[in-house]
Amino acid sequence: MSKLTLDDCVYNCLLERDVNGSVRYWSFWDLQARIHRKVGTFYGEPSISAALRNLRKKEARAKYGLPKFGEIVLKRRIQGSKGYEYRITESALNYMENSYARQKDPF
Repeated sequence: MSKLTLDDCVYNCLLERDVNGSVRYWSFWDLQARIHRKVGTFYGEPSISAALRNLRKKEARAKYGLPKFGEIVLKRRIQGSKGYEYRITESALNYMENSYARQKDPF
């Protein structure tokens, strides 16, 4: 298995679903902890922020089978905090599910 990039790790986290089949929101801290637990590398908040931005770029959209246009990541404020949480949009998920087969447990 080839080495995963931070972009790969963030993308894979955003695809994870809960027991109800819904995608979840992730804070930078949630993403840091999950990625550190899975691949053993700790990434700072600026790096995670950059990986989320990278998902909007043309190259990442092509690599991950995301729609060419439109929003990819939703952002909402964490209640009672200055921080934000992020998740992949339903339209991006629907596009991917209709266009490409996704891998099982990519970590």
